[in-house]
Amino acid sequence: MMQEEEKILKSHGLRSTVFRAQVLSIFNEKPSQALPQDFIESSLGEFDRITLYRTLKRFEEVGIIHKAINVDEEVRYALCSDDCSTHDHNDEHPHFLCEMCGQTYCLDTVGMPEFEIPGGYKLNEIMLSLSGICPQCNKDQSL
Repeated sequence: MMQEEEKILKSHGLRSTVFRAQVLSIFNEKPSQALPQDFIESSLGEFDRITLYRTLKRFEEVGIIHKAINVDEEVRYALCSDDCSTHDHNDEHPHFLCEMCGQTYCLDTVGMPEFEIPGGYKLNEIMLSLSGICPQCNKDQSL
């Protein structure tokens, strides 16, 4: 089992299994990207879909990953910041969907705007999606 993945699992109170480490290694290979489930599935080889679903759900619950829903409305998953936990997700940042390559990126360094919502509403989550052309595609386009 990979040491980095085992360390992350242990720090979030999860038992280390080969499957969990495999799934986590997929995220570690692309740490700044939000990955669609079909990409995760194609990277695994043989696996049980229910086990993957439960693994992603558990990773989200304990603060290892977070959902990124973009303008394309496809759910993607991205690594959380190091200070996320079961009780405190600190991943409120915009996600950027590149219209050329289709990749989704977490924009961790971009702040979220403040929202004033009318009385009576209870805000649980903010998801901000941006779309355009990523730096790599922009560079390739200008060549």
